[in-house]
Amino acid sequence: MGDTIHEMTTKFAKLEKFEGVEFRRWKKKMHFMLNTLKETYVLTTSRPAEPEEGVVETIEEIRRRQKWDNDDYICKAHILNDMPDALFEIHSEALCAKELWDTLELKYITEDASRKKFLVSDFNNYKTDDSRSVTEQYNELLGIYGRFKLHRMNMDESIAVSTIIDKLPPSWKDFKHNLKHQKEELSLVQLASHIRIEESLRAKESDKSEKLKGKVEPG
Repeated sequence: MGDTIHEMTTKFAKLEKFEGVEFRRWKKKMHFMLNTLKETYVLTTSRPAEPEEGVVETIEEIRRRQKWDNDDYICKAHILNDMPDALFEIHSEALCAKELWDTLELKYITEDASRKKFLVSDFNNYKTDDSRSVTEQYNELLGIYGRFKLHRMNMDESIAVSTIIDKLPPSWKDFKHNLKHQKEELSLVQLASHIRIEESLRAKESDKSEKLKGKVEPG
């Protein structure tokens, strides 16, 4: 059994450290490891009380408290060691594993929910315009969509494509119309390619117009 536990802790040690996001997923993995080590009880039970003055403890009571102290120390160490140095420094002052665990749950479950709300808001409220590269703005939207996956927020790619097309500037009205009436569904990669080509053609047309304008004005 000891070899099995050692192998499992070695495997968990190779997992990515908790970076402050996706707490629920990390919590499940950490809880699974601690449960394998038979240490999760310290996360839900208080330390055995010290005897009142004048009361003689039994050997069994002393051993129970020593075991709890030892398991609590190991449990807290496992949790902290699965964090990068910055988070380790913030949370290392917790008095026991339960205090550490409760603090993490309170802080990061709330933050995860808040991050998700902001991501949805950022994506839905994003507006493109003609003041800068549409390709650049598309990449910003793609970056927000990419963070959806990081937080395990599932948005169908076809919906993301349709939403981004709707967000293209008003001057791209004909382009948007043509894309929406294509028979085959576009992928995000294909949409990016169409946008780059369209922007390149528009840039050439603009240069051509400027040159023609320059030739006409002197006359």
